[in-house]
Amino acid sequence: MNIETALKEAMAIEGALGVTLVDYESGMSLGVLGGGQGLDLEVAAAGNTEVVRAKTRTLELLGMEDSIEDMLITLGAQYHVIRPLSSSEGSFFLYLALDRSRGNLALARHALKRIEGALEI
Repeated sequence: MNIETALKEAMAIEGALGVTLVDYESGMSLGVLGGGQGLDLEVAAAGNTEVVRAKTRTLELLGMEDSIEDMLITLGAQYHVIRPLSSSEGSFFLYLALDRSRGNLALARHALKRIEGALEI
């Protein structure tokens, strides 16, 4: 599936507020859907690039030969899910913001895993 289709499928997740595909080497978004007032996905992409880089660096420093499946940031009203893509060449992650009162975190994680498996960059 292409980037546009993947983002549309992610936005179909119950409670989705916004989604972006990010190149974490550059911090740039390859595609964005949703967002709006109070959720600037371009700013979030750049900021969360640092989160992914820091955790990746920490795993290396610890000598852990493992990979990040996903990261979760819980806010008062939102869940933010970061899913590094292991199925693609390059350094990319999906970033999904969910309305905490409408979203189901387990279903969202499952959907992102499915989208990751089908996404072709």
